[in-house]
Amino acid sequence: MLAAPHRLRRRVDFAATIRGGRRAARGAVVVHYGFAAAAPPVPENPEPARSATTPASAEALPPPRAGFVVSKAVGGAVVRNLVKRRLRHLVRARIDALPRGAMLVVRALPAAAERSYTELGADLDGALARATSGRRR
Repeated sequence: MLAAPHRLRRRVDFAATIRGGRRAARGAVVVHYGFAAAAPPVPENPEPARSATTPASAEALPPPRAGFVVSKAVGGAVVRNLVKRRLRHLVRARIDALPRGAMLVVRALPAAAERSYTELGADLDGALARATSGRRR
């Protein structure tokens, strides 16, 4: 299970990452990689706060977040949940390598149902490397 701050939950975040992010496919997964928009500025309080809040913390980007899309084309509910659990576990081990503000959507293709855990890991690593590299095709 991914920690709560690392979960991508809202439909608009999924849509923004898929539409505006970079896409890379390897084997049985497609990775959409994008960045969160900067947080809106916090209005200044006319009286300074006595807490230890720093202005930099208000503008800090959120931690990297990930979401998963596993359609019915992958298989029945049991197969979809198995694929989703495997992908979640694989991403959990790799999410700390992503920069703050990164958003990642991992979409499983129907071939993911037949892939082993290590094969899914290799596909995910290849797709992530391609999506996070600086070059475009």
